[in-house]
Amino acid sequence: MRLFHLMAFFVSWSALCAAQTTPPSGTLGILAPSATENSSEKRIPERSSYLLGSGDQILIRAANVPEISEKPIRIDLNGYINLPMIGHIEAGGLTVDQLEAEIVKRLKVYLEQPDVAVSVAEYQSQPVSVFGEVASPGVHQLQGRKTLVEILSMTGGLKPSAGPMVRITRQLENGPIPLPGAKDDPTGKFSVAELELRPLINAKTPEKDIEIKPYDIISVPKAELVYIGGDVTKSGALPLIDSPTMSIMEALASTGGVTKTSDPKKARILRAVSGSSKRDQVPVDIAKIMKGKTEDVQLIAGDILFIPGSTSKKATLRALEAAIQIGTMMLTSGVVSGAI
Repeated sequence: MRLFHLMAFFVSWSALCAAQTTPPSGTLGILAPSATENSSEKRIPERSSYLLGSGDQILIRAANVPEISEKPIRIDLNGYINLPMIGHIEAGGLTVDQLEAEIVKRLKVYLEQPDVAVSVAEYQSQPVSVFGEVASPGVHQLQGRKTLVEILSMTGGLKPSAGPMVRITRQLENGPIPLPGAKDDPTGKFSVAELELRPLINAKTPEKDIEIKPYDIISVPKAELVYIGGDVTKSGALPLIDSPTMSIMEALASTGGVTKTSDPKKARILRAVSGSSKRDQVPVDIAKIMKGKTEDVQLIAGDILFIPGSTSKKATLRALEAAIQIGTMMLTSGVVSGAI
């Protein structure tokens, strides 16, 4: 019986201790932050997915292996590196992590726990050519995954003279360009696509901000021009920056509009004929366009908008100016006579 009482006391005492050390159900949320903090402290940053290639220069840091440590090594044209103690390793096509693992594997012949770190000292294997109206045209290295907008930013951005389109040419061995309207060139070796720049840069078409591949060629042509002349406030050339076309009203707004002596009803567009030095004449009634009685007309690259002057308006204006001048003279003469 005594033994039974002792056993009962021991069970009760154990249950009491467990109740005091186990947190109540409502306290689990308080403990969660500390658990999260512990896990975040152990979180390892994601390594780059950059694939090494010929021309890249790497730097290896290997504890207790001075033969290969802290010596810049260039990956050769075939994608190999040659290391003392280790021999040839095909580094091309590997990530930094994969190359580290391969070096560690080979060093285990000499060391129990090799400590190796690999970094890229110079990127040379993933060139992208950027030409045209950008601040710094030339060959740029991808240095990992980059989108079209990121590459344009790396060049310093667009010049004010940049046109509305960007052209991308890609080797088909890297796959076709994932954009609507992309086509293979006649040689069957390249995929070619064009897209509008301004909506892309202004984040209106983020789905078209495609990933750029090694050896892509990006070209930003200079803006095409339309011309306006005749009886206008300011004649000259207007660049097509935001769009491949420009409406007549936009052109007039950019040049200050027509003059008082113009004849906007008899305006015409001189448009180049493909394969010829001649131009077609397209009549437009700008007076009706300005009054909203007819639709605006789009000017395309190379168009000349000519607005003639009105002979009758000019004659009327000259007569009016003459009358004002005579009246001013008579008034001045009368005032002078009265004064005498």
